[in-house]
Amino acid sequence: MFTGIVQALGILIASTDTPAGKRLTVSLAELVEANIQPGDSVCVSGVCLTALRKTNGNVQFDVITETLNRSTLGLKKTGDRVNLELSLRADTFVGGHFVQGHVDAVGTVVAVKNDPLDWRITFQTTADVMPMIVPKGSVAVDGTSMTIAEVAENTFTLAVIPTTLEKTTLGGMNIGDRVNIETDILARTIINYLQMLGLKPGQQNLAALVGQVAR
Repeated sequence: MFTGIVQALGILIASTDTPAGKRLTVSLAELVEANIQPGDSVCVSGVCLTALRKTNGNVQFDVITETLNRSTLGLKKTGDRVNLELSLRADTFVGGHFVQGHVDAVGTVVAVKNDPLDWRITFQTTADVMPMIVPKGSVAVDGTSMTIAEVAENTFTLAVIPTTLEKTTLGGMNIGDRVNIETDILARTIINYLQMLGLKPGQQNLAALVGQVAR
């Protein structure tokens, strides 16, 4: 579990093929002194990965094909920057929202408004994810906890503050870039429950919902 508050901007040092997928080596940057042990969880651009080993300021991860196919990690090239966050501890300040590191979909940047006074990035994602994207709700984009500013039919827009632009990969986003999207766990749970009851997202039918729950 994570909070979506990025602690460091790492760099992909190496990516080598393995029988099960890829082995990624990532520089730890500001987290170089972190006590990362084999088996620890680290959020890498929104994907929860298990540390294999830490050596010389870098950490290695084995990433299976399933994860590569469902996230942007399979698209990363040597030299690319990645957002890093260590797993949440019981005494950690929760400054963002609860992030699991389980990617719901890969989105695409479709617009960037690079106004220093009102920097906005618009993303397009899959239709099944959009019902869980709520205005003023939370979303993790490449592991960064963000508040959703606007929602359209198949896109959503973030208003990004200068600190986030500086401290995360969002500051380098361009049209066409792919990102990992994780919806808020509460929104996801509610939508899944409604779908189990046969109700469509956005359907205003409280009486039907109450009736089905009562049965």
